Amino acid sequence: MKQAEPRDIRALYQAIVSLKSVEECKRFLGDLLTENELAEFAERWQAARMLAAGESYQAIEERTGLSSRTIARVARWVKEGNGGYRLMLKRIDEA
Repeated sequence: MKQAEPRDIRALYQAIVSLKSVEECKRFLGDLLTENELAEFAERWQAARMLAAGESYQAIEERTGLSSRTIARVARWVKEGNGGYRLMLKRIDEA
């Protein structure tokens, strides 16, 4: 698979930040991603929220169906990633 060019990735970011509502986001991501890809993203986001709430890996695995390896990866990204998970977790916590 050919790697996307940085300008194309930036264009995707620009498209995402230009969305104005949940409905627009639903429509855009519904066209951009397969149902399986969208479900995978949702499961990772759910795992991040559950980790932030102090849930155990076992509880997350049972509820999401994610492997313990994926949960560990999400946990690492929450702690040591680019800060995106932490930013959004804080933002939804404040809402």
